[in-house]
Amino acid sequence: MGTHVIKMPDIGEGIAEVELSQWHVKVGDLVVEDQVLADVMTDKAMVDIPSPVHGKVIALGGQPGEVMAVGSVLISIEVEGAGNLKESAAPVVTKEPVAPTVEAVVESKPVAAAPRPAPAPACQGPMVAREADERPLASPAVRKHALDLGIQLRLVRGTGPAGRVLHEDLDAYLAQGQSNASAPAAAAYAQRNDEEQIQVIGMRRKIAQRMQDATQRAAHFSYVEEIDVTAIEELRAHLNEKHGASRGKLTLLPFLVRALVVALRNFPQMNARYDDEAQVITRLGAVHVGVATQSDVGLMVPVVRHAEARSLWDSAAEISRLANAARNGKASRDELSGSTITLTSLGALGGIVSTPVLNLPEVAIVGVNKIVERPMVVKGQVVIRKMMNLSSSFDHRVVDGMDAALFIQAIRGLLEQPATLFVE
Repeated sequence: MGTHVIKMPDIGEGIAEVELSQWHVKVGDLVVEDQVLADVMTDKAMVDIPSPVHGKVIALGGQPGEVMAVGSVLISIEVEGAGNLKESAAPVVTKEPVAPTVEAVVESKPVAAAPRPAPAPACQGPMVAREADERPLASPAVRKHALDLGIQLRLVRGTGPAGRVLHEDLDAYLAQGQSNASAPAAAAYAQRNDEEQIQVIGMRRKIAQRMQDATQRAAHFSYVEEIDVTAIEELRAHLNEKHGASRGKLTLLPFLVRALVVALRNFPQMNARYDDEAQVITRLGAVHVGVATQSDVGLMVPVVRHAEARSLWDSAAEISRLANAARNGKASRDELSGSTITLTSLGALGGIVSTPVLNLPEVAIVGVNKIVERPMVVKGQVVIRKMMNLSSSFDHRVVDGMDAALFIQAIRGLLEQPATLFVE
């Protein structure tokens, strides 16, 4: 038998060290060629490290969260053959983008990889015999979903890569009647003293670092305005009834994108990037709207390019396409970079007021809160209207408070009188 030592590869772009984000194998595991061994993270991308050989894992070179130098030993694999030592740099496969701030994700273009054989599941039954302290692989969203459902992840068989537990696995577990929801009602009132420590590594560490950077560097200030969206919601319902079957359904987002485009004609200072090191503000004619999108790996911001040249349905189709690509981890480098102003919305969960964090180097971000029906006084009469707040943040180093208020008021006027969105 021989030993094949795999070293941390040179991922390029002058990167000298990377963070070991996650192991997909452990000592003693049998691995096959092209099976993913680990995830590592650079400032630009999450990268898969596949195995170049068949063999048995005999040593791991680091722990998740550890920053490792390019060329350091990543993993040692026992292989068949002469008893000599072989070394190689691991091949790399760009996996998914990394978030530059809490509101966005830095560009990363997925690279096609050779098909990998699916690892064998740990158990063929509905339950998995894991140790009590063993932490199964799962995304933060899946962990939260399991917690909400009262499911212990260690009991769920994962069908994803390296046994990763997916949302579908939770559904299958529930369907087989193994949920803790079937436990005696008294268990819901039992005392709990358990604790769980979660390392801040990988995507979450990058989000934390970039959010902290944004709040330390930019002089944030927020402005909240109430908007009557009754008329534009009526227009949206009418357009969907008339054209929805042939052109697709419209959400409120394409109307908001259109309102941004029109308002920016009179407020070009909002459609800008600020290089605080060079002390240069760049105002852009093109309106590239970043649309914040939640995914299992974190908050991404795919970019609707040249929104100024798009119709409502064109914007709607592009927003839908980009959101699906981001959620599926298939958005390219170009699709996740180059925004000039960002639009962030939590939809029905949008709350009353929010304080969005700027997507540096942009100087403005427009936050959309939920729509609620409220009694309002209109021409002396109390009527029910659909109301929504815009909670927006600006970089006070570049944007004056008065200009920010006038900009949001301009958007308000466009949305409350929707015909003005299309009057040239």
